Amino acid sequence: MIEERRGARGGLEVVRLPGLTPYAEAWDLQGRLVRKRRDDEVSDTFVLCEHPPVYTVGRAAKDGANLGAGEEYLRSLGAEVFWSDRGGDATFHGPGQIVGYPILRLKDRDTHGYLRSLEDVLIRVLSEYGLEGWHHPEYTGVWVGEKKIAAIGVKFSSGWIASHGFALNVETDLSWFDRITPCGIREFGVTSLARELDRAVPPAGVQEKIVAHFLRRFG
Repeated sequence: MIEERRGARGGLEVVRLPGLTPYAEAWDLQGRLVRKRRDDEVSDTFVLCEHPPVYTVGRAAKDGANLGAGEEYLRSLGAEVFWSDRGGDATFHGPGQIVGYPILRLKDRDTHGYLRSLEDVLIRVLSEYGLEGWHHPEYTGVWVGEKKIAAIGVKFSSGWIASHGFALNVETDLSWFDRITPCGIREFGVTSLARELDRAVPPAGVQEKIVAHFLRRFG
């Protein structure tokens, strides 16, 4: 059973899941929230959490080719492998990475604009640390220099309900990404806030900045 810390802010309910939440539990929670949001039983909700090591594979991955040596090998490293219903390809979630799952009803039905807005939220968070994040013209996500610092993969359900979301590397052990081809992109690497700043960056402080900028855009 997931323990949730909730708080309504700016008309948006913010849910923080403490500790490390198994991916399957967060996935089930999203499913319940999507159904309730579609039926107007809950307001727009923003779920924030960290996961134990898990490789997730989105709908863009047809054969798992970007899972490196394969699922059995990845599991032998101590990570789960989960085939998800989000957009995108293969990526890694783990401790030190902030994952955000907005469960929102899109009023303007602009799915492309929604993705850009998620990117903008994270770019503004990075700017508070003196980093210049940017949109790549060919790939979804947020970049610093020539490396990806945040992955984005979403799902749109009936009723124009958005789910899934983003993963921002804060103090993530980036060696986990070496075992796969993250997001199916071979020509660029990944980075984190801690690596770019060359210092420790407590995820709790970053999470507060994410919530603040998310509320300015969606609250």
